Order: sequence, then structure tokens, then C-alpha cells
Amino acid sequence: MTIRIVIADDHSVVRQGLRMFLRLDPDLEVVGEAGDGAEALRLAKQFQPDVVLMDLLMPVMDGIAATAAIRRELPETEVLALTSVLEDASVVGAVRAGAIGYLLKDTQADALCRAIKAAAAGQVQLTPRAAARLVQAVSAPESVEELTDRETEVLQLLAQGQANKQIARSLNIAEKTVKTHVSNILSKLGVQSRTQATLYAIRSGLVSPGPSERQDRTSIL
Repeated sequence: MTIRIVIADDHSVVRQGLRMFLRLDPDLEVVGEAGDGAEALRLAKQFQPDVVLMDLLMPVMDGIAATAAIRRELPETEVLALTSVLEDASVVGAVRAGAIGYLLKDTQADALCRAIKAAAAGQVQLTPRAAARLVQAVSAPESVEELTDRETEVLQLLAQGQANKQIARSLNIAEKTVKTHVSNILSKLGVQSRTQATLYAIRSGLVSPGPSERQDRTSIL
């Protein structure tokens, strides 16, 4: 099944570069391009894509506000934030707004395609180095409704980067059941995204951020 994508970036050359690379993958289809956050929201409503690639600094409506609006109105659409700097505080804002993860703009082209496919499958996109920073910046919920043992198992696998299909296989349950568990987990934790749930799992000691990973500096643009 083809993964439908909306690209949101206020620089036309960036959008053209992304479109050029993405069109090389037959599993990916760019259905719209937006030059600001408001247009990204409008196109997301129009096309209901699987993934929105969201720049964070844009006119009219910034990427964080657009991410929050898309996740609120289109919960089936995942948002991947795009940023040039790992330490940028706006990345934290994007995660709080409900982005499933983020990509650096110097990510390698094939890694970008893999990340989009993973996001569409519901896999959280956090490298260990990024997770360690975000864990410190994004506070855990103050009051959390107790998770069931099964929900805890699902959260652990989710935080390890497994998609719904993988979690279902690991626990020998239906994928639809996994989606129900994930929805219940988000509700009980009072968070907006799988990424925030992952950060909670790391802060709570349910999973480890893992060892540092080598950062590939090959540009996609």
C-alpha cells in the first residue's frame, strides 16, 4: 500500500529536493506541498495523508501549532518534524504537540524513506541521543492512571520502536487489539502521541534509551 505524504516547508527548494528523493521510492507518494503551517493543516484535511513532513519554523502558522492541530483533528495522520539542529527547543515543542518523532535535515535519503515508512506504521522515531535529551526536556505526567500488565507490555514494546504489527506478533494478539491498548495507554498517561508515551516509559525506567548511535551526516537536500 502506498504511503501518502504532505511536505510542509517554507523553502521551495527544500520541498523540491524532498519530492525528488521521495519519488524514487515506489512505496511513497507526495500528495501535497505546503509553504506554511496553515496550508499544511488545510492540505492534511483535504488529502488525509499517512504522514506529514513538518518544518518547524514557518510563517502564518508555525510547525508546532500545525502539528498540534493536525494531531487533534486527524489522529490517523502521523507528523514527522524536520529540523536543522538537534538541540533546537522547537523539537521539544513538536513532540509535545504530538509529533511521532523528528528528522534532521541532513538525514540520508534512504534513511528518510525508512523513517517515513516507520512513522506510517506507528513506530516512534527517536535516536538514543535524541531520546536522552528529550527525556530531560519533556516532563512526565504528574498523575497517571495505573496501566494494566498488558498495557505495560505494549508500552515497553512501543518504546523499543516496534510498530503495531510487530507488537501484535510479539504478544500473539490481534493488531486491532494493539491499537486499542495504545489508545488506552495514551489516555491514561494523558499524552498526545506514542513519542510522549515512549519518553514516559524511558523516564519511568520501563525501557532504556540505549547506547549512542553514529549520526550519518549525508545530506538529503
